[in-house]
Amino acid sequence: MLSRDVDPRLLRGFVAVAEDLHFSRAAARLYVAQQALSRDVRRLELVVGAPLFVRTTRAVELTPEGERLLPYAREVLRAHEELAAAFAGPPRALLVDVNTDGPGTGRRVLERARELAPGCELMARFESGLTHAAGEIVAGRLDVSFGYAAGLDPALRARLAHRPVRYEPLAVLLPDGHALAARDDVPLASLAGETVYAGAGNPRTLEWTRLAGELFAGRGIEAAPPAPVAVGKEEFGRVMAKTRNPVLVTVGFPDMPGAVKRPLVDPVPLSPLSMVWRRGLLHPGLEALLRAVEELQGPAGWLEVPTGSWLPAALTPGSGSG
Repeated sequence: MLSRDVDPRLLRGFVAVAEDLHFSRAAARLYVAQQALSRDVRRLELVVGAPLFVRTTRAVELTPEGERLLPYAREVLRAHEELAAAFAGPPRALLVDVNTDGPGTGRRVLERARELAPGCELMARFESGLTHAAGEIVAGRLDVSFGYAAGLDPALRARLAHRPVRYEPLAVLLPDGHALAARDDVPLASLAGETVYAGAGNPRTLEWTRLAGELFAGRGIEAAPPAPVAVGKEEFGRVMAKTRNPVLVTVGFPDMPGAVKRPLVDPVPLSPLSMVWRRGLLHPGLEALLRAVEELQGPAGWLEVPTGSWLPAALTPGSGSG
C-alpha cells in the first residue's frame, strides 16, 4: 500500500526519468548525480511496491505501473509548486525567445501575454534559430521559443512540449536592384535559377534550412552556400549586400536596409510555427503565453491553410506524419 508521506523529491526524480527515458540526462536536468537519482527511483519503487521502469543497456521504458503513476506524480508536483509559490515572492523572470528583435508572431504573443499577466516578468530573448533555442531550453538557460518544431532533431523535440501557433506565409528578401524587386509578389516559379540563402551553415537554424531544402526541391532553386553568421540588421544587411543572394524569410521578418521583402505566391508556402517549452515547466508566464496564443490565433486565422498552399511533408494532410 502506497504511503501518504511520499517525498516529493522521489516523485520529481521519477517524472524526470519518465520524460527523458534516460537516467543520465534526467540527472543532469535535476543537477544530481546519476547514482543518487537511481537510488531515489529504487526507493520510490519500494514505496509503490512495483517496478516503475524496465531498464536495459540500450533503453529505459515505463512499466504499466509507471504509466499509471505518472499523471498522479505530475499532479502532486504541480500542487507542491503551487503551494511553494503561494508563500514565495514573485516568480522569476520567464525567458522567451521571439527569434528576432522586431515585429513578428512571437513578439505579438509575448506582448499580449504581458497584458494578461502584468505581475509576471516575461523577458524577451533573440536566439535566431529554434535548433539553438531548443538546446538552450533543454539546458535550462531559456524557457520558451517559437519556430518550426517538426524540423528539429526527433530526440531533441521529444524533450520539449509544443503547441501549434500559426502557419506563417513565406517571403523572399531581395537586394535593391534585383530583377524581381519591382514585383508586388514573387511566384515560386520565378525563383528557378536563383541561388537563395536559407541559413546554410548556421548551426542555430538547422530546422529552417531543412524546410527550405524541401521547398526548393524540384523547383530549380539552388540553396546558397554558407555565409558568415550575421547578428543584427547592420551586419545582416552588409553580408547580404556582399553576396547579393535573395534570402528566404517569413512575411513578418523585419525590413532590412538595402533590400525589399516580397511575399511568395503560386503556391503560397507556409512555415508551421509552434511555441515550444521545457517539459514540466510550471510558471504563470507560460500560462499567459498559452492564453495569448489561444486569443490571437482564432480571430486572425493563424491556423487556416488556404487552398493550394504549400506545407512541408511532415504537416501535409495524408502524409502520414504528425
